[in-house]
Amino acid sequence: MAEIKGSFSIDGKTIDLPVKDGTMGPSVVDIRNLYGETEMFTFDPGFTSTASCESKITFIDGDAGMLLYRGYPIEQLAEHGDFLETCYLLLYGELPSAAEKANFDYRITRHTMVHEQM
Repeated sequence: MAEIKGSFSIDGKTIDLPVKDGTMGPSVVDIRNLYGETEMFTFDPGFTSTASCESKITFIDGDAGMLLYRGYPIEQLAEHGDFLETCYLLLYGELPSAAEKANFDYRITRHTMVHEQM
């Protein structure tokens, strides 16, 4: 697929900026070269329309009140999961089966103390 670019013009100078597909939600404009080419920074009070990094783990949409870890709503993980199950999800990308969870819990707890309320 051809790379999509957007253009930015200021003071008679136009630069191309790559446009990338978001994991979820809208596409993003990669502005990392903006300063180098224009000697200008961007201004985003409240960090409301800026992605700080590329992530395969977390998706945040503050306007919609959405926080996902590996595609799962944080509310679901907090209400129905436990600490080690969430650790497994973050490490391996999916929630564990019962057998995977038992094995993972054993591997972790035999090396360290994990409080029972975690």
